[in-house]
Amino acid sequence: MAVKDGDVEQGLLSGLKKQQHSTWTILRSYKRIVMIAASLTVLVGLVCLAQGSPSSSVKPVTPTLNVPAEIQHSWAQYSPYFAADQYRAPSKGCEVTQVNIIQRHGARFPTSGAATRIKSALAKLTSVSNFTDPRLNFIKTFTYDLGSDDLVSFGAAQSFDSALEVHQRYSHLVSAKNVPFVRASSSERVVASAVNWTQGFAAATHVYTPKVDLILEEAANDTLDDAMCPQAGSSDTQTTQWLSVYGPSIAASLNAGAPGANLTNVDVYNLISLCPFDTVFHEKRSPWCDLFATEKGAFSGFAYSGDLDKYYNTGYGQDLGPVQGVGYVNELIARLTGTAVHDNTQTNRTLDANPATFPLNRTIYADFSHDNQMIAIYAAMGLFKQATALNTTNPYSSSKRTWFASRLVPFSARMVVEKLQCGKTQNVRILVNDAVQPLEFCGSGNGLCTVDAFVKSQSYSRNNGEGDFERCFA
Repeated sequence: MAVKDGDVEQGLLSGLKKQQHSTWTILRSYKRIVMIAASLTVLVGLVCLAQGSPSSSVKPVTPTLNVPAEIQHSWAQYSPYFAADQYRAPSKGCEVTQVNIIQRHGARFPTSGAATRIKSALAKLTSVSNFTDPRLNFIKTFTYDLGSDDLVSFGAAQSFDSALEVHQRYSHLVSAKNVPFVRASSSERVVASAVNWTQGFAAATHVYTPKVDLILEEAANDTLDDAMCPQAGSSDTQTTQWLSVYGPSIAASLNAGAPGANLTNVDVYNLISLCPFDTVFHEKRSPWCDLFATEKGAFSGFAYSGDLDKYYNTGYGQDLGPVQGVGYVNELIARLTGTAVHDNTQTNRTLDANPATFPLNRTIYADFSHDNQMIAIYAAMGLFKQATALNTTNPYSSSKRTWFASRLVPFSARMVVEKLQCGKTQNVRILVNDAVQPLEFCGSGNGLCTVDAFVKSQSYSRNNGEGDFERCFA
């Protein structure tokens, strides 16, 4: 749906229904009006202050978590955003003329299904009358107070800050006629992330206020969500195999200290996940992080589980994974070339044929999505190809592995496709979390391709998945 001016009011949005010092903001989304709590008043104040004071500079607002980076990076897809490399400006003689951003929503609560599994594992521990392992004593006073599905304040701040970074790098592309065009998949946490991004951008410019121009309903054709391939498989088999390798020793250790708990391997995974989820909600190191830091293989096992999940769910290890990213790639090609979208997969042809809902004359495009969909897009494009499929029992089987969920799709992950004018040549450069991709499939591997070579390299998408999309419904 197209979003009219005023449909989304200003203010940093999170999914928190109850929080001290919060203000309420109305977010109107398709077919419903959702009350979503804004982030801490100080964050909203930063937006207002920056917009009201042209001379002020806006500082990043994402808090630190007091958790070592190596532990945060072991949280796989639940890792907070971090730059995978230091951003490098384009080579001398090259100027960025267009930017296409696709970004994951910020940090969130567990999904409703994951929350149920976490609470089930916790119930086993809280039923224990006497812990024999002092490391577990904190559980006696631990309160599980997480919600489900929604964005948390930390995630709201991540999206706000990411816009500050975009403005810092690409402010030369912004003008009254070139305000960023913003789309979001209709999940509330994704829409809220998009709104927070627009507020961060507005705070940085002091002049222009982008809005969420289009919300793509996830029940319909949507290139920003992975819900249009019913015959696609899952990663359950592969992640279960790996869990049977690293889980038993941890379960045995915890059960020894909690007589009668009878924790399973699945419980182990869900309890480890409390480390990132509890931390990003409370914005301080969770006691669950301290517990599992002392369990050999807990965090490394959890990290590889996320790697396997993404690879075998919508990545190269899933037969019908890459095809789910084809529609977005074809939209990207249209923007880079300034031509109409040609796609017979998950694009909404009505919206993509309308200049109001799919303009081709903007300089900055920002799309907000989910991790699984971003993985499908990477795979459709040919990014992060592995020499061999990920091994389900040995994470060290390949020394050249580049597939790490924490580097590909952390909370607030982003892929940026820069269009560059280098002399008389138009080129493409792709950065994933600031790491320049080699683009060996369309160039010499130096991270630069001509636009024509890039488009030619995307034959899988230009040919609508070469029959794979039809198999999604066979």
